[in-house]
Amino acid sequence: MSTAILTGQPVPGSSLEGDLRSLGFDVRIASGDAEAETLLAGVPAGERVAVVDPRFVGHAHALRLGLTDPRFPLSAIPGAVTAQQAGRQALTRAMARENSAAGEAPAGGTTLVDSLADRVVTALDADGADVHRPELGSLVATVPSDPQARNEARQAVAAVDDEAVRLKSAVKARDGFFTTHFISPYSRYIARWCARRGLTPNQVTTASLLTALIAAGCAATGTRGGFVAAGVLLIASFVLDCTDGQLARYSLQYSTLGAWLDATFDRAKEYAYYAGLALGAARGGDDVWALALAAMILQTGRHVVDFSFNEANAGDTDATVNTSPTAALSDRLDSVGWTVWVRRMIVLPIGERWAMIAVLTAVTTPRITFYALLAGCAFAATYTTAGRVLRSLNRKARRTDRAARALADLADSGPLAEGLAGPLKNAARRLPGIAAPAVALLGTLAVVTTAALTGFGGPWTVAAACVHVLASALAVARPLKGALDWLVPPFFRVAEYGTVLALAADAKVNGALPAAYGLVAAVAYHHYDTVYRIRGNAGAPPHWLVRAIGGHEGRVLVVAVAAALLTASQFTVALTVLAVAVALLVLAESIRFWVAAHQGGAPAVHDEGEPA
Repeated sequence: MSTAILTGQPVPGSSLEGDLRSLGFDVRIASGDAEAETLLAGVPAGERVAVVDPRFVGHAHALRLGLTDPRFPLSAIPGAVTAQQAGRQALTRAMARENSAAGEAPAGGTTLVDSLADRVVTALDADGADVHRPELGSLVATVPSDPQARNEARQAVAAVDDEAVRLKSAVKARDGFFTTHFISPYSRYIARWCARRGLTPNQVTTASLLTALIAAGCAATGTRGGFVAAGVLLIASFVLDCTDGQLARYSLQYSTLGAWLDATFDRAKEYAYYAGLALGAARGGDDVWALALAAMILQTGRHVVDFSFNEANAGDTDATVNTSPTAALSDRLDSVGWTVWVRRMIVLPIGERWAMIAVLTAVTTPRITFYALLAGCAFAATYTTAGRVLRSLNRKARRTDRAARALADLADSGPLAEGLAGPLKNAARRLPGIAAPAVALLGTLAVVTTAALTGFGGPWTVAAACVHVLASALAVARPLKGALDWLVPPFFRVAEYGTVLALAADAKVNGALPAAYGLVAAVAYHHYDTVYRIRGNAGAPPHWLVRAIGGHEGRVLVVAVAAALLTASQFTVALTVLAVAVALLVLAESIRFWVAAHQGGAPAVHDEGEPA
């Protein structure tokens, strides 16, 4: 239960008490500053507490935004301030200092001469506390100083429909064309319906996952009716996927666990659907497992590029003030309305991508669906990566230690690369700034090209894998602070996933490509989990886990050696065993971590998601 302390009796006719109770607050009334401080001290440390001026006039949603958002330890709007457990000490200290400076309120006073809440916020700012102030837009939140001002404030409240504002703000501010114009106009009302029935975003997220899995099952039937049903259900799953985020924004139900579920389930839904399409095609006599695996690799690679670039520029002082010609051109294009939508569409974000997959599934074949998906994603990846390379080359900002650490974590280097990186440090320091991504690229090209061109079972892939191990160690032997060092993790992903795909395709036995698909899916989950931990400021997965699953270079070497020593059928079994082992380890540790973080009261987060 949360507690709201009114610093005096509410003004007659005010709905403030009722609004606070509707938001889950137990309302207590103080007769003056000293009693307000006493009541604050009496609220249990683990509970949210708010200090509110009794003269407050404003919309209930303004109070909701200012006093109930779980993401911020301290938050304030005019006339009200709130603190969660992490901000209680700062709030208590600020109130004590204000009361000490201002003295006691007049005896018998019921309404303070000035707003204690606002004075406390000023004191918090003076202390350097991070006080969140939500954007209210057209919503009203004020403390009138006289009856005339109060009447004007009430008229301003009546002139704005706060429910309409609340619905509008539930929609993500920046989204794709398909989502903005074909999903959000009605999914926001589904979100409100869910909120009024007590449903949580996590429940809607789970419903979206189940719907997508049923869609994958329909696609796996291989029948035209199954494909049509799969397309319809995939769109329905996407509607629910939009709804869960809108529900979180509508009702401010943010959580660390919810952000993780939303992000990981998106990947699980899409990649399970790819597998369903491949199974359905196989029932019709068409083997498209290689295309399905290539689509997953390409999409995962796009995400790794997004993640690495963003982490590389996190904290850069020039990250938001890029005066390069590329940035200037981007700004000019964004100033023209239609180019904004075109640029959002050509990167094939999740809405456009799922809509294309759904329609093509219903009216064509899985092979055509994958061809279109691969072509679209390849173009989008080329467009976005080229733009980021140009920005990086023109930007003169220095990478922070945090960014270098994040890139090192995303690299997923195992014991082989770590062991060799030490002796190579001196050599790495003498190399030019472009060396890390260049060496990583050369190692990637060596192992993937060799695996693809030399056939299954030869020793050359093992030799190329050893070259990749050495190149990986050299690439991470010094901190990843170069302009293009954010390309290192994507190159490592291409090396690992591409090698598995090439060797499984070369095996030419039933089950090899599905086993490879399972292995890449398990490893990709580990890489996504690393990203979400870093975004939640929880650090990378534990070092023992990375070592236990070998690191990217270790897995590449193991797969190459297995292909050289085993028959094609035995290689398929080895891939399956490796996939199961990696999946069990990473899933067990990931679930343990996120559930423990949620139960331990980790700060709530809300990830708006990647546009891709």
